[in-house]
Amino acid sequence: MMYANKFPPADRSSFKCHLMSFSESYTLSRILARKIRDSGYVPDLMIAIGRGGYVPGRVVSDLLLFNDLTTFKIEHYTRAANIQETAKVKYPLSVDIHGKKILVVDDVTDTGDTLRLAVEYLKTMEPLELRTAVLQHKTCSGFIPDYYARKIIKWRWIIYPWAAYEDLAGFAEKIIGSRTLTAAQIASEFSSRYSIEVKEKYLMEILEDLHARGETERINRNENTAWRLTEASCPDHR
Repeated sequence: MMYANKFPPADRSSFKCHLMSFSESYTLSRILARKIRDSGYVPDLMIAIGRGGYVPGRVVSDLLLFNDLTTFKIEHYTRAANIQETAKVKYPLSVDIHGKKILVVDDVTDTGDTLRLAVEYLKTMEPLELRTAVLQHKTCSGFIPDYYARKIIKWRWIIYPWAAYEDLAGFAEKIIGSRTLTAAQIASEFSSRYSIEVKEKYLMEILEDLHARGETERINRNENTAWRLTEASCPDHR
């Protein structure tokens, strides 16, 4: 069942995804940079939230002809839309922002928890002014950024090109679950469960990498190769 709701689904075993290209991401970055420029806001420092904001932060700073870009890391989502109970700062900011005008950049607002935590954390350092910017803002988010390139009304999971391999690996593991499946079967469920078309050759590369990490096992069935999760990776043993 595919979801086209404005809110994220309670059942995260099947939902609509959008696999974004670098070209589309760059277009959104240009729109975002233009909105920031047109607002007249000139920060003293741009801060990209790791890891999702790394690429947008670098591209937007380039489009603004702005040199001073740094980062800190917040953890909230992991692979394939898996969400931690609470967002947390993993690697703190290493520069003094007291009395400075700050622009915080991330890829998307989903729950809004990441940007909310970022703002709360940075405000303790007493900047003069703090504004936020994202490529895409989902209306279900509990946090509204100052700038966004595109508003997302109907919820879907967005897979950015700089996180695609990791997300697809996570979705592959979700699809396999406690079963043993061929690459063709996994590819078929990518389409039916997540609206993602994954070429079998690309999927095989992901499965081989998961195998090298000890997360999948290769099972030979006559002329077909099937895949299952290792005991440590199986949902029943996590």
